[in-house]
Amino acid sequence: MASDRSTEADFVRPVRRLLLGVLAVVLLAIFLVWRIDSPRIERFRAAVIDTVVPNMDWAMAPVTRVSRMFEDFRSYARIYEQNQELRRELQQMRAWREAALQLEQRNAQLLDIAQVRLDPQLTYVTGVVMADSGSPYRQSVLLNVGARDGIVDGWAVMDGLGLAGRIAGVGARSARVILLTDSNSRVPVMVQPSGQRALLSGDNSPAPAMQFIESPDGLRPGDRVVSASDGGVFPTGLLVGEVVQGSDGRLRVRLAADYERLDFLRVLRSRPAERIEDSGRLLRPLDETGLPLNPETGLPYGAEVATGQPGDAPVETPDASAGIANE
Repeated sequence: MASDRSTEADFVRPVRRLLLGVLAVVLLAIFLVWRIDSPRIERFRAAVIDTVVPNMDWAMAPVTRVSRMFEDFRSYARIYEQNQELRRELQQMRAWREAALQLEQRNAQLLDIAQVRLDPQLTYVTGVVMADSGSPYRQSVLLNVGARDGIVDGWAVMDGLGLAGRIAGVGARSARVILLTDSNSRVPVMVQPSGQRALLSGDNSPAPAMQFIESPDGLRPGDRVVSASDGGVFPTGLLVGEVVQGSDGRLRVRLAADYERLDFLRVLRSRPAERIEDSGRLLRPLDETGLPLNPETGLPYGAEVATGQPGDAPVETPDASAGIANE
């Protein structure tokens, strides 16, 4: 038995070595065939591929099915994670909705208590963005509303979130809007809660810079930026964005308007503020000689004393007994 096993081992070892040698030679030949750059060898490789590869579909079918199963499993896992994330966001949105409703009710109560009068003329016209400037040196868009819709040059333009720009050219059926990021845009703004005023200057960048700030140390990143009524350009209180610190160290504004999705824009019908021509009505009225008038009687204070009408000083009358004694 021992001699049979030794004979079998002596027979297997040469066969194994021979097979390994043949396999190495075959692999080396395949390597050389696929590495040789020759038209004949290229045709031979194409013929081999056309002959072998179509017939190997049955062998690759299990591998393809397993890979698809793994891909489906990954997609299901991603869908599950997205579903969980959407559930969390929905819960947060419900909480924010309740908070917004409470704030709306509280705001209505405060407005009723303070008897605040809102501007009824601040309406808007919605237009569709037809085209943009297509230039890196000019940031503007075209709207399909114009003079026939009552659009006036200089009116403010907003998207669904914040201020986007202003009207800078009106045609019969179209209007051009210069965006806040344009280098020709200059908008007066106010930073809350500090109340500081500044000038928002576009420089063809996504975050325009603020200039002429009263006290830059009083501003912090995240402060709310709204429009100011300086110069009568825009109505007061339109949301512009928030303060950010630029890479160059300057204070800039991250705009609230989504410039990546400017499909619809609203043009605010803002009316100019009423101008007070007769400023004397705000002061104490004066007569022709410059003396102050009593608002109750309409007469100068000195004239009231002389005529004996009610004023600041009593009227002195002669004593009747003294007159009789003199007689």
